[in-house]
Amino acid sequence: MPGQKLPQALYQQVKLYVTNQIESGQWLPGMLIPSEHQLVEQFKISRMTVNRALRELAQEQIINRVAGVGTFVADRKPQSSLLMIANIGDEIRARNHRYRCEVIKLSRESASFEIAAALSISTGQSVYHIICIHYEEDMPVQLENRFVNPAVASNFIEQNFSEELTPSQYLLGQLPVDEMEHIVDATMPEQEQAKVLQIEQNEPCLMLMRRTWAHNQIVTYVRFLHPSSRYRLGGRMHVSPTHSAG
Repeated sequence: MPGQKLPQALYQQVKLYVTNQIESGQWLPGMLIPSEHQLVEQFKISRMTVNRALRELAQEQIINRVAGVGTFVADRKPQSSLLMIANIGDEIRARNHRYRCEVIKLSRESASFEIAAALSISTGQSVYHIICIHYEEDMPVQLENRFVNPAVASNFIEQNFSEELTPSQYLLGQLPVDEMEHIVDATMPEQEQAKVLQIEQNEPCLMLMRRTWAHNQIVTYVRFLHPSSRYRLGGRMHVSPTHSAG
């Protein structure tokens, strides 16, 4: 009959049950969930059907399956929005996790051709340069490599960046952002980048490149490197009814 819902496949029923238990908070990250045998008994369906449901959930990184041990609720990868300038410290603390920032370098240096072009200044002009690592529960989740125009943010280099104050947080507090640019790319880490992020050099990473403007001047050019296994980037926004859904 028109409008009548088709019966849901049995494996999808199992997937829905598992995801509902996780999203409702009944099953927490790291928790051991019922075994295949227990789910077979609960739903009165074949083991092959349950196996398909769990296999797909594992592929979607909702659960982790450990051979000979069991199936566990996965730690969900943090997601940062592409539609706003997020402060990673606030994001991590909002998940009730510990956050800290380790500054590797903070200096004044002459802008290379690439950095000068990114900041729309002359090659050789003085810029501030900071490199820092952001940690969640002592696990590095972001490597920040930032250049700042001293003509716009003259006191940047004097700040003590730590878990209480990130570079993004400081700049947002000092200057109103008129415009921002985000570019995301998939990349492989360089040897030193892999070392500080505590990953293998063959692990893919997400590179987020950002520029921000204030009073029609570029304030900063920054590259954020995230291990793809620990972080994701995304966003959701309202669109005009005139836009097609494609």
